[in-house]
Amino acid sequence: MGLINSLARPDVGRISPYGPGKSADEVRRELGIDRVLKLASNENPLGPSPKAMSAISGKSVDVHTYPDASGFELKNKLAARYGVRPQEVILGNGSEELLMLLGQVFINRDDEVVMGQPTFPIYGTSTLLMGGIPVEVPATAQGSLDLAAMAERITRRTKMVFVCNPNNPTGGMVAKDVVRRFMDSIPRDIIVVADEAYAEYVDDPDYGDFLPYVKQGRNVIVLHTFSKVYGLAGLRVGYGLATQGICSLIERVKPCFNQNVFAQVAAVAALDDHEHVDRSLNANQTGKRYLTQELARIGFRVYPSWGNFIMVDTGLDCQTLFERLLKRGVIVRPATAWGLPTSLRITIGTPEENRILLDAMNLAIAGE
Repeated sequence: MGLINSLARPDVGRISPYGPGKSADEVRRELGIDRVLKLASNENPLGPSPKAMSAISGKSVDVHTYPDASGFELKNKLAARYGVRPQEVILGNGSEELLMLLGQVFINRDDEVVMGQPTFPIYGTSTLLMGGIPVEVPATAQGSLDLAAMAERITRRTKMVFVCNPNNPTGGMVAKDVVRRFMDSIPRDIIVVADEAYAEYVDDPDYGDFLPYVKQGRNVIVLHTFSKVYGLAGLRVGYGLATQGICSLIERVKPCFNQNVFAQVAAVAALDDHEHVDRSLNANQTGKRYLTQELARIGFRVYPSWGNFIMVDTGLDCQTLFERLLKRGVIVRPATAWGLPTSLRITIGTPEENRILLDAMNLAIAGE
């Protein structure tokens, strides 16, 4: 390993691999159990859009051809939905690819990049890979990003700011007036990356989305994904909304065929499946209320969440709880990697899954 490590770029050694958590199949193999609930990756428990599945079936005859590199149909569909031009839409193999591409396009060595803590770890990865300096700003006690404190950390060396709203892993939301004050206070040459992967789940009219600033021509890119409410995580479909200038720069480094045939047609169909989206949102709200109440009854501190997951501070060693739950076929996400050794992030499941989780949690707390 010594020789090959010496041949790698030094910045690679500064990066810790992203830990996606155990898969259900992995747990079945390791523990020899049949029933496994994966409540660790914030996937849609209702599955994919039926319209998307039908579109995939109809496209199977075309897998011998390359996908549309321009993503014409999907870009135009998204542009119409958000009131932007197709040239202001950029497509990614999941929003994670766009996060990495943004680093490649804009971050130079020793550029400072401001981000929350805890938050989605790929922001730090994108920064470190290009030799940038992550500047981490603690979130509020409620788990929302502290945009006022983040603005104060901006210096002449700052190139970019990552804003995850709602924030992953805490679920906290930033309101409109907070976003407005933040955008009014920062220099206009700062690039703001607004990761709104969970925005579709927000039912609060005070939610502070960043799309208005894209339409004003500011240096803002808003990221969304089809992995959550649309249930297409396995197809890896992400997109960004930004000025034509930002999008054209990303296009220079983006892999040519980065969204496969199935991903594009499924995403187009999913956008029209309003029934599936409504059903998913209603199930999420019901499940969130139930889990929040029951987890608080156990004695956990439950962070307010506007996503499809809940962060809880158990007051106990989260790795121990994680392993006890795992033995019962329930996969959750320990927050150790975020520096929260007593917290768990739990995806909101179906009513049955939520009940199984709570039964397993009570046994895990009892040490069984």
